[in-house]
Amino acid sequence: MDLAFDEADQEHSLLGNLRSVPEDRWLWVPPGGSRTVQQIVGHVGACNYMYDNYAFGDRRMTWDEPAVALGCTMEELQSSPSIMDEPSPEHIIAWLNEGHRRLRQHISVLDDDDLSKPRRRPEGEMKETRWIIAVMIGHDLYHAGEINHVRALMQGRDGWAWIAE
Repeated sequence: MDLAFDEADQEHSLLGNLRSVPEDRWLWVPPGGSRTVQQIVGHVGACNYMYDNYAFGDRRMTWDEPAVALGCTMEELQSSPSIMDEPSPEHIIAWLNEGHRRLRQHISVLDDDDLSKPRRRPEGEMKETRWIIAVMIGHDLYHAGEINHVRALMQGRDGWAWIAE
């Protein structure tokens, strides 16, 4: 889970890819696209907070609450490419780290027997704990790749290194 989120020598991690995006380009929209890096990061962070709350907390959090903690509503977070001009990317990364820390803290105390225990997803259905963990790891990696692709488009270098562009 930590490798997928952020490991200093893992360029494929979520934060590893995010570090490669210049701060002044977080609001860039790819041609034909509709989402910015900030919106992707906002989505990932909101999911960390929600999955943590539903799997390990009181299950009372709404989708708007993580976004409000960031300074906007979930609707704004999902629909506006510029709603998150403030707070700064630095603030957003701190918020994202806190969401990961909360989820990771709950997972770190589990033992093998806990992995098959059913827990609730934010969408309402029950899933084994190991399923939730696997989904959250995959979620970070999926969006790390998405950020990588947006950054590559932004820089005009979307080809493989061994293919002459």
